[in-house]
Amino acid sequence: MSIIKDFLLQLTLMVIPIFIYFTFITEKVKGDQNKNVLMTFLWGISILLCMSFPLTFGQDARLDLRFIPLLFATLYLGFRPGVFLSVLVILYRLYSGISIGFYTTVLVLLLSLPVILFYQKSFANSNKDNRVKIAVGLAFYYCLIGLTSSGILNGFSIDDVKVQIIHLFFVVAVTWIFTMLMETIREIHQLRSELLNSEKLRVVSELSSVFAHEIRNPMQVTRGFLQLLNDPELSKSKKDYIKISIEELDRANEIIDEFLMLGKPAINNNIKVNAGYQLERVINIIQGYSISHQVEIKTNIEDNCWIDANPQKLNQSLINIMKNAVESMPEGGTVWVTCSSTGNDTIKITIKDQGIGMTKKQLDRLGSPFYSLKEKGTGLGMMVSFQIIRSFKGKIIVNSEKGMGTEFIILLPQISQK
Repeated sequence: MSIIKDFLLQLTLMVIPIFIYFTFITEKVKGDQNKNVLMTFLWGISILLCMSFPLTFGQDARLDLRFIPLLFATLYLGFRPGVFLSVLVILYRLYSGISIGFYTTVLVLLLSLPVILFYQKSFANSNKDNRVKIAVGLAFYYCLIGLTSSGILNGFSIDDVKVQIIHLFFVVAVTWIFTMLMETIREIHQLRSELLNSEKLRVVSELSSVFAHEIRNPMQVTRGFLQLLNDPELSKSKKDYIKISIEELDRANEIIDEFLMLGKPAINNNIKVNAGYQLERVINIIQGYSISHQVEIKTNIEDNCWIDANPQKLNQSLINIMKNAVESMPEGGTVWVTCSSTGNDTIKITIKDQGIGMTKKQLDRLGSPFYSLKEKGTGLGMMVSFQIIRSFKGKIIVNSEKGMGTEFIILLPQISQK
């Protein structure tokens, strides 16, 4: 009973950072980098508290739940927080004195941290169910390494093995519960954000639908008269003025279409679609545009990429992303396009360019309405693309660095070909 009580104390110490993060930090702190720094600090405090009040047994042997904050920090925050907190664990354990326990701690971290870092990117790109599986699997692996290392360095005894087994089951169970909890809370926050965006789009839709018809009529009349004025005898400068005027009218019409697209209710008319085939069609459509910009498109597309989607909307989303990739390279370059199955019931489409890239601040705002890096852009096209992928129960992950290009990763649920 004393063992369970000590573990429950450890559990309480670990809950505090999660409570603080989702109660205060997500609402009041702006910027992912600031949030990551604060969360790393909170996980560090949790680790120190867990190590300060361990379960002691045998000859100065200790057990605690330090691994769970370390695991969550590495999986959710990335490489640097994971390494930083691992060093923190070693230094704090060194402060407690050099003993067999210290060597066990170092050995277990050396064997487990590289594995966690290896799965970190897969965890970030996975859905909720796969994230839970990865986290639980890593927790089981860590405890197994800890049990084996402790037995080798301290010697095996029945009592010690019993405590280690209790530790294993407790860590795995707590990891499963807290991963489910964090993923559920993240989903609630995401749904809340989407609800706010939907309300904004509803207002935009109502306004645009009211004015679209009245605006388009004089635009079409103006366009028609401009075409009539385009007489062969006009000077080149006047012809250029007419051409620019028609192009600007067409662009205004496209913006109206994008406004109306945002507010249209989603109609589920999806069918079984080979994403690889649609991607090849999009590449053929945009090939001429890319050549005119001195951009080469290289592909690696697999056959078994079946998804449940609307092919026209999928093409619209892919064309917009690929067009942006081409336009991001004013001096020319290469766009790499791939489509493959990840092996966990997910199709992965990547579109990677060698363009100007984006800063972290620009990346955070990507997909927001009226935000665009292009001089005459509205940001609505990219927002529509995000909306289309979400309607297929997929998601878009964007990796970018200023001056180093941008990579779009589109993850969509895979279905059987039959």
